[in-house]
Amino acid sequence: MFNDIGPLEVVALVVLAVLVFGPDKLPKMIQDVTRTIRKIREFSESAKADIREELGPGFKDFEFEDLNPKTFIRKQLDNDELGLKEIRNGFDLKKEMAEVTDAVHARESEASAGSSSPSGGSVDMTKKPEKLDLAKDERPPFDADAT
Repeated sequence: MFNDIGPLEVVALVVLAVLVFGPDKLPKMIQDVTRTIRKIREFSESAKADIREELGPGFKDFEFEDLNPKTFIRKQLDNDELGLKEIRNGFDLKKEMAEVTDAVHARESEASAGSSSPSGGSVDMTKKPEKLDLAKDERPPFDADAT
């Protein structure tokens, strides 16, 4: 709960508490605060028990921490009933990207070697497209694959 409070901040809070409440009232204040925290915890635990009881035996292993999406996903990945680890290990993003990069570089080297021609089916994407001479009312040709 207080993981982000450093030791210097704790010392500053203790000094501030001594200054505000005084050394004679501080022990009673600490007792009151701990008693209140204990009552809140007891109330919380009884509420959780009541909810589990009302949900029935199907939710016997239900934990309220599972309502946090990060915890739920982490628990499901650790469970691995669906074989997610196998899927995750079978998918190597670096390998896939290397294959795509190699394929692109191979096409670029073919294009620079002059093997691409308009009748060959490959298109040089570095060239500017030719401007079509169209009549005033004429529409450009429709390419179904481009849309």
